Amino acid sequence: MNKKSLICSALLFAALQASAQVEVSQPWVRATVAQQKATGAFLQLKSKSDARLVEVRSSVANVTEVHEMAMEGSVMKMRAIQGLDLPAGQTVELKPGGFHVMLMDLKAPIKAGDKVALTLVFEDKAGKKLPAVEVQAEARPMGAPKADAHTHKH
Repeated sequence: MNKKSLICSALLFAALQASAQVEVSQPWVRATVAQQKATGAFLQLKSKSDARLVEVRSSVANVTEVHEMAMEGSVMKMRAIQGLDLPAGQTVELKPGGFHVMLMDLKAPIKAGDKVALTLVFEDKAGKKLPAVEVQAEARPMGAPKADAHTHKH
């Protein structure tokens, strides 16, 4: 193997190692009804080292934010957050009633069975951007049973 091939192989290996930082599983989006302009996306994240979900993008919505739902006194409040910490080795679930992704100002209705592309952007503990993770989330009607687990390692 010549020096150039060796360098290319080392760079490819380093890129694959970096991309294996965050594992994404069970991505799904709630299907919408007529005239509905927002919906939620849900998934599970597991990072090999301390990281943070800092952004989510999707071509189906003009606005995409990471949200949390929390009780304030006796009132459930939803608000956008700047990022979601992913402690090393722990699964963090984005689910209805907790942390989730809001897709707002939808460009078109999302029907059950549609595939919705999501781009997840992460940072490491030092604030350095990690490779973005692309996932396809299946749209499910409200109250649909949990689908088979699909895991994406990135």
